[in-house]
Amino acid sequence: MTADGKRNTDDSEPALPRLVPVADPRLRRLQGGDAFRLTALGGVAALSLDALSSVAYGPEAIVGALTAAGAAAVRYTLPITIAITVLLLVLVVSYRQVIAVYPEGGGSYAVAKTRLGRPVSLLAAAGLVVDYVLTVAVSLAAGAASLGSVFPFVAEHLVACTLIALAVLTVVNLVGIAESAKVLMLPALLFIVSVAAIVVVGLIRSHPVAVIGADPGGFPATETLGALLLLKAFAAGSSSLTGVEAIANSVPTFRAPAVKRAQHTEMTLGILLGSLLIGLGILIRHHHVLPRGQVTILSQLSAAAFGTGWLFYATSLVITLVLGLAANTSFGGLPVLLSLLAKDNRLPHLFALRAERPVYRYGVVALAMVAALVLVLSQAHTARLLPLYAIGVFIGFTISQTGLVRHWLTDHGRGWVWKMLLNGFGAILTAVAAVVFLFEKFTEGAWLLLVIVPALILLFDRIERYYVRIGVQLGFGTKIPRPHADSRRRVIVVVPVTAISRLTEKALSAAMRMGDEVHPIAIAIDVESTRRLTREWHDWNPGIELRVLPSPHRSMVDPIVGYTRKLCSPEHQVVVLLPRIEPRHARDQLLHNQRVPIILAAVDTHTDAIAATISFEVE
Repeated sequence: MTADGKRNTDDSEPALPRLVPVADPRLRRLQGGDAFRLTALGGVAALSLDALSSVAYGPEAIVGALTAAGAAAVRYTLPITIAITVLLLVLVVSYRQVIAVYPEGGGSYAVAKTRLGRPVSLLAAAGLVVDYVLTVAVSLAAGAASLGSVFPFVAEHLVACTLIALAVLTVVNLVGIAESAKVLMLPALLFIVSVAAIVVVGLIRSHPVAVIGADPGGFPATETLGALLLLKAFAAGSSSLTGVEAIANSVPTFRAPAVKRAQHTEMTLGILLGSLLIGLGILIRHHHVLPRGQVTILSQLSAAAFGTGWLFYATSLVITLVLGLAANTSFGGLPVLLSLLAKDNRLPHLFALRAERPVYRYGVVALAMVAALVLVLSQAHTARLLPLYAIGVFIGFTISQTGLVRHWLTDHGRGWVWKMLLNGFGAILTAVAAVVFLFEKFTEGAWLLLVIVPALILLFDRIERYYVRIGVQLGFGTKIPRPHADSRRRVIVVVPVTAISRLTEKALSAAMRMGDEVHPIAIAIDVESTRRLTREWHDWNPGIELRVLPSPHRSMVDPIVGYTRKLCSPEHQVVVLLPRIEPRHARDQLLHNQRVPIILAAVDTHTDAIAATISFEVE
């Protein structure tokens, strides 16, 4: 280099350092990333709590619908529960097929995108987003309400309690879904054992349900049971099936072989949920359980099995805990769905980015923020959320099974006729349940779906069309000319300097390798500091002249932008190279580089120069 910053072509370039493999533990974790994925047992804990915990309100929804025809109508609880279990069996088989055919995850969205076309796929995506967000809100609200029946203080602060629980779940899932599975393993096991014990002990013990809660009363004396009421009870009880689709949506989160592990998890969920539902249905019919004030049906059955001692309270706390943790199902499923939407250009691409665990952190944070908004707006009241919740689930059920019917018609396989008939039967049942529930709960908030779902579809559509327009301008899918260098243009590298340091030396060395000319510049904001810098530069003597730029308004940005703009011309390619400190810990980021993003944005916006940074890692 000469004194004016021009390259001496006679000097040989310094050799670049040879890259040596480093045993970085972060790289080893990335290579062994399967350790952060789910086993089949971990999948039951992390992705099935939503479905399993629905036994706390599904049977109660059946009883609540039937008692409109009188207390005697409760005897139909068991037949309706059996019908719901049959539908559960159909859904489990269907979603095992979805897992095999669409191992990339996505559930009804992946099925609709492949088999039913773009409009239906957008509807499926909107329904799934609503389902996942409301899974979090309903689960946390139900858990808080259950705990509030034991501790009145909780009942007085439902929103605060749900938001605290939501924050804890968010942090756990940001660490990684496999770690969250370990956290949820014990509560899931305790819940299954507790409800199973209620069923077994309740069938063995012959005494009636313990008298807890207020006297029900108020039921019609005469029975006016009809087909419509039975459909309403069936649709209401089908809320027990929410969460069955979560495993099929989250296949990529399982360890290899992911498909087999996900299928085993789906089957395990179906067996557990079906057994618990039928057992509770038998108990309700056997003890002729009716709704009682401030006490759930499951609490009455628990009191019948264990009395009202410590075991009853312990069981109630376990049920409350799992109702809250059931929200974790969405943290496993929705980020994967959002990543698929991002890859399809229907959401911002940042939702497809994963951390090293791997975790879709942007999806986790987005879910937490929207769920928090829903909880605040609904004041954490479960009754305000349930109508939207169940219908969103049924939309996904119907679309996924209809898509599988189309799949078997197009791609025949072994036993495809029976599979097609099974999926068609399931699609009809879930469609009927969705329509009945929509009309039944229309005035109670279900009408909001007619606003939310179209709004989401419009959002996905607009984002996709935007990316398509940008892709056309960038020439994606077309023949792009080869890159070429313009030998007539000299490269000038501008390096802002604030002090003499190793960072400055690294930046200037990189600039000398990059450009034909190097222009170190200092901004004269403070007279004394500028004089000290020029003296140190003279003593250092790097062989390049330091240019000091005046700054009448004590701004660093304007002089850099003005100097760069003057250098830009058809004969020169200008690069502004900004040195920056890269701290080891993320918490130290705020202590460095405050001006760098501002200068980068200003140079990029107001000049034709290339804005770049060079980092110096510090311990």
